[in-house]
Amino acid sequence: METTMLLGLGAGLLTTGSLVPQVIKIYKTRETKDISLAMFVILALGIFLWFIYGFFIRSAPVVVANAVTLVLTFVVIAFKLKYK
Repeated sequence: METTMLLGLGAGLLTTGSLVPQVIKIYKTRETKDISLAMFVILALGIFLWFIYGFFIRSAPVVVANAVTLVLTFVVIAFKLKYK
């Protein structure tokens, strides 16, 4: 595998993985008062655009990382709406 592909996969793994502790914390505590809904909605829009961009440039790391990140972001948004 070429270096740029490994770099992209590593970056995607780290940025996507950064949301996992937040999702786990919300799931365990059912507490979202300190989370900004607006920030996560804007983040989701940006991630969606990165996903589309990755699709157009045919970059698997960009598509996969942003698809997973988008799902995790939607989970945070759903928790925020559920646990007001």
